Amino acid sequence: MAFFLLFVLLTLLIVFSSYALQLFHDSRSRLPPGPRPLPLVGNLHQLDHLPHRSLARLAARHGPLMSLRLGGVLAVVASSPDTAREILQRHNDDIAARSIGDSMRACGHCESSVLCLPPRRKWRALRRLGAAELFSPLRMAATRPLRQEAVADLLRHVSDHAARGVAVDVGRASHAAALGLLSRTLFSADLDPATAREVSDVVDESSVLAAGPNVSDFFPALAAGDLQGVRRRMARLAWRMYAIIDEQIERRIRSRAAGEAHQNDLLDVMLDKEGELEEESTDDMRRHDTIRGLFTDLFTGGETTSHTIDSLSSYSMRKVQEELKSVMGTKQQIDETDISKLPYLQAVVKETLRLHTPVPLLPYEAETTVEVQGYTIPKGTKVLINIWAINLCTDAWIEQNKFMPERFLGTEVNFMARDFQFIPFGSGRRILPWPATGIPNGAFDAWLVAPSVQMDIARRG
Repeated sequence: MAFFLLFVLLTLLIVFSSYALQLFHDSRSRLPPGPRPLPLVGNLHQLDHLPHRSLARLAARHGPLMSLRLGGVLAVVASSPDTAREILQRHNDDIAARSIGDSMRACGHCESSVLCLPPRRKWRALRRLGAAELFSPLRMAATRPLRQEAVADLLRHVSDHAARGVAVDVGRASHAAALGLLSRTLFSADLDPATAREVSDVVDESSVLAAGPNVSDFFPALAAGDLQGVRRRMARLAWRMYAIIDEQIERRIRSRAAGEAHQNDLLDVMLDKEGELEEESTDDMRRHDTIRGLFTDLFTGGETTSHTIDSLSSYSMRKVQEELKSVMGTKQQIDETDISKLPYLQAVVKETLRLHTPVPLLPYEAETTVEVQGYTIPKGTKVLINIWAINLCTDAWIEQNKFMPERFLGTEVNFMARDFQFIPFGSGRRILPWPATGIPNGAFDAWLVAPSVQMDIARRG
């Protein structure tokens, strides 16, 4: 009994001594201001299930550039347009690495993911490839028929439900349309219904796992033990996705060996360039890791479109209906070129993204010690950009909590993050690629929601 009490006392002494030393060190490090951390847990007790909102409340008390301890991890949070501009523009070279959650290390995914890789040779090569093969004007023109098919399929789906008087699950329908377009872009073919459902299930489950709290992220010393089993569960999901992608790769390799014509889709491009992108490996299980990583990122990114449209569908569409009516006339289907004539619909998409940011917290990591607004951010610090708070900044937006698409009419504010009061996809070198659509500036989201609005117009006459 005496030995046990001695052990407890020594443990408490070590904990509180470490805590006192940490406070002393932080006070001399010129860190940004922030709430006082507790021993061991730091400021974790001040976060709830919506951490972006908790961090915004703390920033209201401690300032738009704030430091806090998340367990054993030092974090700095930027919650205003000015602090985001300072970090993502002026210090973009020094704070460009992505802070990776432990779940993303499952199956070595972070070593092949454009979302996780540090801004080095492989990351730059993948970004260049995406710019050339997904988002370039030439590729966008070539894939236009695929997008037209996706919208036609969605229109038929909505039309069929309208004819039967059945409600449409807008989020599910738009996700199916985005997934169909993506599979055609990657593989020149639709996934069969069972495989498409499995992809959707994997994306949904992995998104929940990646966004949830994980003790390994807050206490890196314990990460090897994977105490919550998050990495193991994510690994099972990753292998399911990889198996789907591997099946497509093997099918394409066999068709090439049989002398069949190239499809000139993204899979063909990746197979042609694989030698330039892939590290030399004798392990057959790792042979196509770059293709697996990129395609998994694209499938996961497609979730953003359905998230946006699902959120948008909860608002009144009367003005959008009137605009569509005036532009379309007697046409049965909206065309991609019509989007430029629909400023109010584009404003609605922007306002939806402002209020319902797909990724409310973007995590970075300082690769070297930097000074921001007179404060020090040490090397290795997790740097969080609170996009949700920035998009609702009271200094930037009037009635910031109100849905007012009109605020975007007649302005040059767009998705390219030149205006830091609106950065739904981040900014700088690590700006998130537009979700696997091939169409920039939110046109695909606007284009996909249009069929639902069209059918509502038809029902109302």
